[in-house]
Amino acid sequence: MTSAFKPESQYKAFIISLVTFGLAYGLYKAVLDNYLAEIVSMTQFDRGVSEFFRELPGFMLVFVLAVLYEFSAEKIFKAGALIMLAGMVMQSVIPANRVLVTAAVFVYSLGEHMQFGMRSTLALEYSQEGRGGIALGFQNSAYQFGTLAGYILIAVVFYFLGHRINLYRPVFIASSLIIAGGFIFCLKLKGQSRPDHTVSRFYFRKKYTKFYMLEVFYGARKQIFFTFGPYLLVLFYGAGPMAISILFALSAIAAFVCSPLVGKIIDRFGYKIVMVMDTIILVAVCFFYGFAHHMFSMQTAFLVCCVNYILDAVISLASMASNVYVQDLSDTPEEIKATISTGVSVNHLITILIALFGGWIWQVMGIETLFMMSAVFGLCNSAYAATVNAEKDKLM
Repeated sequence: MTSAFKPESQYKAFIISLVTFGLAYGLYKAVLDNYLAEIVSMTQFDRGVSEFFRELPGFMLVFVLAVLYEFSAEKIFKAGALIMLAGMVMQSVIPANRVLVTAAVFVYSLGEHMQFGMRSTLALEYSQEGRGGIALGFQNSAYQFGTLAGYILIAVVFYFLGHRINLYRPVFIASSLIIAGGFIFCLKLKGQSRPDHTVSRFYFRKKYTKFYMLEVFYGARKQIFFTFGPYLLVLFYGAGPMAISILFALSAIAAFVCSPLVGKIIDRFGYKIVMVMDTIILVAVCFFYGFAHHMFSMQTAFLVCCVNYILDAVISLASMASNVYVQDLSDTPEEIKATISTGVSVNHLITILIALFGGWIWQVMGIETLFMMSAVFGLCNSAYAATVNAEKDKLM
């Protein structure tokens, strides 16, 4: 790290804070679905509503950052930590009421999304000249390392103690304390780094229309897996926190290992081929996820769903291809950042709608319908990707 960051910067405190925030998130994420199902007794529809409010800050972020336009990246990063802490403390002390728990989820997510854009800003500000890419890699790895450690820790704790006592509230309390520790390290960030304001505004150009539509289809199909994939394993197959945390850990490891490989495939065969072909695997993944219980015993069906969840995490890496497409269309680096940021907001707009209605579709029409919808969105994504032509699209 010493070769990537300026020695005089507060990069050590920054990296340590990222590890702690990642650890807190890993603990929280690993038990959340089980807590909502077992303790809060959320139905499929309730889970969709709670996810709507969890994703809402992602859409709101463009307006939040506009309000905080004059704040430095350090201040926004610290404010995000405090809001995350408030949300986790709420989760630790409030009764298991659906409305209150959903409110706590919203508050934590707001702080998390505020920090998200600032992480890259601070990493670049603290990096040595010409080492920005490596600095970004370190900041991402630090957070992912913490998250993975959280997943593994939950698996170990629930293996030894989960069948004896209710550990959900202790986990939330532990996450709160860890976030508080991370905030202490945040206080050492004394710089005045200006946030990247290209993420605080929409940037629409006609030539990026296909990219925006690709983000809509991708966001819709991905949200179904992100929200309802684990909840299906908990609600339908009875998976406990240990199994879910192991699944999340394996998915994270698979994505980490396969990410460079997918990048090489994009470079060798082109982003268009990758965007079209990933749907073939996706359709199979969606089919088995929705219909496995009709084809196999419950135990075998559960294992099939777990394998397909990991496969989805890997094929989701193909979304990198659309960013390469944006690079081909763009005239300047600033235009790339602004367009991708707008894509994130467009993505969140569709994900909050899918989260809200996905639970209702599952409850009324069945899980089979919900995951076939995911496959249809994937097919739409590929059909639209097949029309991509950077040279012609640039002239729009």
